[in-house]
Amino acid sequence: MNLLRVSAMVSLALLAACRPSPPEPSQAEPVPITRSVTAAAASPPLVAAARRQIGVTLLYDPAYVEMPYPGGDVPAERGVCTDVIVRALRVGGLDLQQSIHEDMRAHFAEYPQQWGLQAPNRSIDHRRVPNQMRWFERQGWSRPITANAADYAAGDIAAWKLSGSGLLHIGIVSDRKASDGTPLVIHNIGNGTQEDDILFRHPVIGHYRPVLSDL
Repeated sequence: MNLLRVSAMVSLALLAACRPSPPEPSQAEPVPITRSVTAAAASPPLVAAARRQIGVTLLYDPAYVEMPYPGGDVPAERGVCTDVIVRALRVGGLDLQQSIHEDMRAHFAEYPQQWGLQAPNRSIDHRRVPNQMRWFERQGWSRPITANAADYAAGDIAAWKLSGSGLLHIGIVSDRKASDGTPLVIHNIGNGTQEDDILFRHPVIGHYRPVLSDL
């Protein structure tokens, strides 16, 4: 199998792990909030780090990229939903690329095996929603999954199974809220990093609270 074919296969795997499909006609499409929102006076560092990506990351690009290690990244103007999490946590001193790679090297069988790989890949593993979810679980970050907005704190990480497509998505809970009290989410679902009212628009399948003193 030549290198171009391998790269194409990996890109498609990343696409399937995070890329949303166009909504069905009956499915409510997440849109940027235009109604009034409320916000705390000072945003938690993780939320602030994610919000600084708005207006910088303008594209959704799931292409596979060989990257440096540790601290590797794709160009700031592009990325996928998982890159929002990676970049925000790095501001707080946690490099998910390194942390997930090291844990997968030691406990590869504990991670999802849906991509047919025989060993970790430090350029792609941390950019896959199922791997991020598993690493968060292994750190003891899991919180109850509920339909109560009050249970989701600013800086929490939520993951969804998108209605219609069944694909996975992930984002950071904001300190800003919609007028009905639902926290907004900072995420990249196809148009770059945005802050939207999507928390309960799709089934929540993961809820995590980073346990880091500086976040």
